[in-house]
Amino acid sequence: MPNTDDMPEDLPAGLSSAARRALSRAKYTRLDQLTAVRASDLGRLHGMGAKAIGQIRVALAARGQSLADEDDR
Repeated sequence: MPNTDDMPEDLPAGLSSAARRALSRAKYTRLDQLTAVRASDLGRLHGMGAKAIGQIRVALAARGQSLADEDDR
């Protein structure tokens, strides 16, 4: 997998500041990183709620991707 550390952030534009901070603290800055993360793990991050997880799901689906535990959907 390519090194995405130097790539610009591509998280959904409408994602709340609290959700962005939660992802940043967990070292997630790009959507493609979240394909290896389960929704339940995202939900455990302080500041990450159901709405933010939904926004991430929609953004991933637009790319033909999904969260780790949703590959079969």
